Formats: sequence, structure tokens, C-alpha cells
Amino acid sequence: MKKAGILNRHLSGALAELGHGDGVLVCDAGMPIPDGPRVVDLAFRAGVPSFATVLDGLLAELVVEGATAAAEVQDANPGAAALLKGEFPQLELVSHERLKELSAGARLVVRTGEARPYANVLLRCGVFF
Repeated sequence: MKKAGILNRHLSGALAELGHGDGVLVCDAGMPIPDGPRVVDLAFRAGVPSFATVLDGLLAELVVEGATAAAEVQDANPGAAALLKGEFPQLELVSHERLKELSAGARLVVRTGEARPYANVLLRCGVFF
């Protein structure tokens, strides 16, 4: 049994399969999940686990070379907007509709229990060397 890091076996295994350039959508409970990507659904109750908690755990284990979020987050969810800007100074902002389109190409979707709007980010995996 693992003693640290992400303990969820489905998520840990999915992360181990990712490669350079793969997309990982970290999303709130209301984001439409496209057909195609592998989905690890962590949602338990509204707000649990939070977007911030899941994102923090993922960033501790992934190399991320880019991130894309919906521009609507800036007005609708200032807390998530501040979190994303703090983590990703070069955050790309697109319309929510465009983010949903881009999500179809993700390799992995991690659904949180977040119940605040637009708490979604599409991460692009990098390499550690």
C-alpha cells in the first residue's frame, strides 16, 4: 500500500499512464464530461473534495507545461480564478464553450465535488527532464 501521495488506485494508475502533451481535465461537479477520456470521479458530496484540494494533489505529482480555463471563471468564481492565476501565471483563458470542446481531447478527466461555477482547468502534461 502506498503511504503518501495520491492513494486512490484509479487516479494513481491513470496518472502513471500519462505522457508528454496529454491533457488532464480537472473539473467541478457540473462540467459536462465528454465521451472518450478516462474518467476518475472523486465527487462525494457538494464541495467534497474541493477543486483546490484535488488540483493541489495533482500538481504535486504531475509535470504541467500549460493550463487552459474558461474566461468566465474571472467574474463567476474569483476564488478559483485567483488559484489558477497563482498556479499558472501563463494561464490561457478561452470561452467555456471552447473549454468543453478542448476537453474532448483530454486523456483523463478528474471530477471533483466542487459546487462553485467554472472551477475547471485543462492541464497539459510536460516532462521532468
